[in-house]
Amino acid sequence: MTSVLIVGAGPTGLTLACELARRGTSVRIVERSPGPQPGSRGKGLNARSLEVFEGMGILDRMRSIGRDDLHFRKYRGGEVVSDTDPFATFSPAPGTPYVRGLLVAQWNVERVLRDRLAEWGVRVEFGTELTGFEQTGDTVTATFAGGERIEVSYLVGCDGGRSGIRKALPVTFGGRTLPEQLMVIGDVEAEGLSQDLWHQWIDEDGGIMLCPLPATSVFQLQAAPERDAAGLPVEASLESFQRIFDRHARLPGIKLTNPAWISTYRVNERMADRFRVGRVLLAGDAAHVHSIAGGLGMNTGIQDAYNLGWKLALVAAGRAGEGLLDTYEEERLPIAAWTIDTSGELWRQVSRSIRTAGSGTEGVVTPDILGLGLGYRWSSLAVERDAHADDAPLRAGDRAPDAPLRDADGAAVRLFEIFSGTHFTLLGFGAGSAAALRESADRHGDAVWTYSIGAGPAGLDDFAGHAAREYGVTGDALVLVRPDGHIALTAPAGDAGAVHDYLGAPA
Repeated sequence: MTSVLIVGAGPTGLTLACELARRGTSVRIVERSPGPQPGSRGKGLNARSLEVFEGMGILDRMRSIGRDDLHFRKYRGGEVVSDTDPFATFSPAPGTPYVRGLLVAQWNVERVLRDRLAEWGVRVEFGTELTGFEQTGDTVTATFAGGERIEVSYLVGCDGGRSGIRKALPVTFGGRTLPEQLMVIGDVEAEGLSQDLWHQWIDEDGGIMLCPLPATSVFQLQAAPERDAAGLPVEASLESFQRIFDRHARLPGIKLTNPAWISTYRVNERMADRFRVGRVLLAGDAAHVHSIAGGLGMNTGIQDAYNLGWKLALVAAGRAGEGLLDTYEEERLPIAAWTIDTSGELWRQVSRSIRTAGSGTEGVVTPDILGLGLGYRWSSLAVERDAHADDAPLRAGDRAPDAPLRDADGAAVRLFEIFSGTHFTLLGFGAGSAAALRESADRHGDAVWTYSIGAGPAGLDDFAGHAAREYGVTGDALVLVRPDGHIALTAPAGDAGAVHDYLGAPA
């Protein structure tokens, strides 16, 4: 019997399928569309998603088809006003190696994820529509449009903002629609327009933006819609796009062509009140939708999946209790609420700032959109067995930072490299942790990988002290890191029992 059925093959569903497949969980992923979705849709990966994809072993693939050096060019009245590097104020550090967003079209993100999933022998079943499901005991029975019925252990709805799975559950999707916040959007070509700049023509009476999509000849177009004589929005079309462009860009030699995707976007701010009902779970847009400001949508879904994947795999394999799945909602529902609030405020901020010539969407590039400060200190999975001040810079539940180290042969190694995989990682700082590391390795085997930091010739050399500083360690200590790169447990160096208690019953 299939362990997990995922409905929806966007970035959220594909990330979850990869996380399950690489852990050996039996998974099917279906998509009612006949093939991959056209259109760029989301077009940026934030710093935290880059860390996620490094952990999944596909960061290099993403970077090969994206770019992080695009400047924003603002125009007023058709004239260049300013050029801006939106990430100029952010600098990488030992604990945060990625601080620039990566511009890459969503369809390219999905392609890389599908390829990675296929390496584990799983392929998206396109043209397969879920028409119903029911939970009975320890199974979910799913029915497809062609009449096929299957039993699975768990069903995950990654089927977008109009999720049929969510609508079939006793779940509310509270929030609001903002009809006045309307945008037309599409993918077009514009021969003769530089693809080294994100062009933003913003005038007092409207505007249009053309963002080049790396590894393509396409621009994503975003604009305020045309209005008819009655003040109603004109239906989005290539002809309408061209009229808006001509009005604001004033470049008669540039013609927009080859529209691959055209859509109208209206801001919705909504969130499900539950992310789990028995053996059915929701992730990504099926669980929460919000403003596009800050580019948090695709990233939040990817990070939902990264949180859920290791938990669902452990439960499906019988290595953890059902209670572990409750921590998915416990941890991610507050993040969804934060995302709705943050993206809404960024939308309002940009709406105000563009009234000034030379200002544009760079106003949304704040530390918040990097995703590096998000953690789960409130979670029941965040355990501290040592004394931490409430204002300590790093606590259980927080994102686990990177740091450069050297192995016994003097070769460079990073914490992110040893975190990559499907295991827990136990870091033992100082010689006093040696016994706890040995005992944990003997007891838990491949479930936890143990590393001694700065303790003798067999340990990893924290040669510059970055690891100790990033983790706030001033003496000997234990730090257990979850498979999704968050700190699970902090404990005194000799407290092997804390590690056993945690890994023996992580729920």
